[in-house]
Amino acid sequence: MELVKSKRITSIDLLRGFIMIIMALDHVRDYFHADAFLYDPLDLEKTSVLLYFTRWITHFCAPIFVMLAGTSAFLSGQRKSKKELASFLVKRGIWLIILEETAVNFSWFFNSHFNFFILGVIWVLGLAMICLAGLIFLPRKWILGIGLLMIFGHNLLDKVHFNENNLGGFLWGAIHERKVFSIGDTHIMEGYHIIPWVGVMAIGYCLGSIFANRFDESRRKKILLQLGLGSWVLFIIIRSINVYGDLHPWAAQATGLRTFLSFINISKYPPSLDYLLVTEGFAFLFMALTENISNRLTKIISVYGRVPMFYYILHIWLIHLVALLLVVLQGHPWTDMTSLTTWVDGMPNLRGYGLSLTGVYVVWIAVVAVLYPLCKKYDRYKSSHRDKWWLSYL
Repeated sequence: MELVKSKRITSIDLLRGFIMIIMALDHVRDYFHADAFLYDPLDLEKTSVLLYFTRWITHFCAPIFVMLAGTSAFLSGQRKSKKELASFLVKRGIWLIILEETAVNFSWFFNSHFNFFILGVIWVLGLAMICLAGLIFLPRKWILGIGLLMIFGHNLLDKVHFNENNLGGFLWGAIHERKVFSIGDTHIMEGYHIIPWVGVMAIGYCLGSIFANRFDESRRKKILLQLGLGSWVLFIIIRSINVYGDLHPWAAQATGLRTFLSFINISKYPPSLDYLLVTEGFAFLFMALTENISNRLTKIISVYGRVPMFYYILHIWLIHLVALLLVVLQGHPWTDMTSLTTWVDGMPNLRGYGLSLTGVYVVWIAVVAVLYPLCKKYDRYKSSHRDKWWLSYL
């Protein structure tokens, strides 16, 4: 077969870079915002509008990241045979799962006992790649059908529960339901699930065909605009009916603004149909409108998008280390930021610690700025050392 050399799509790098920057905002909020230890920022009875959107805007990160991973797999496959691509996806998937439960897990919690694990976005990214390695041998329309079935049908499983702390309960948590599974003193938080995340990556893989070489640019833009607008219109219709599509129905509130916030308060764990229509719809529109935009700002943002895993790992370490310093400066023992056995904003001993929302934004901008020269240097290294196989794993 003839293998085609593909070119980088700047809108993909730009979109990925944009969501990586936004992602850091949520993680800074987790570790630094004083109110993060008191209540859910999406709790309409307690939150402010700015805090609500500070959390809500970061909903876009994981689904776009996973979808674009599927798109990148397709584009990578233009330079490989199906067998070679499948082998790469399996190996990279295994590597990501190992990375999640070792270096990434430790960076989140600084827990040297390793008795608390999260099956998070990197875990499901790796698992989805392994599943995609099998799917790519199917006709593309079958891959698309499986992806759509998972996305549009998985909310039928919302009322299925396995509450037992046994193998069945663990497997169901990995498949569809957010829960904490315990083995003795070790706890595993199952936050990201096979369904529908594998479907999201499958959709991304199919999307890759419109970014292939020689695909007409104007036609690609038209398709993306149709997909984006169609997704948002479908979201409004399904959400308005308020019967299916999300684990939590919306409800009228005391004010019109609060009612709107309830309407867009869509479920991430697991990602509901409504959630995916909103977030992936944005991705389609973003790529349609930015393909030919190039300026100093887009070039800076794209750097983060070309080295996403490198940036992801570094930003967690940096945020947690700075939080450890701040907790000491505010009079708490440094151990309050180590040996964590739950998500950081669930630590009751951290109440009384933290910054205002303005402070959170300052730290966020500083973190992103500090990481830029490192990401840029690594991006240049990757570009000039394409012969080094291990670079494709980071």
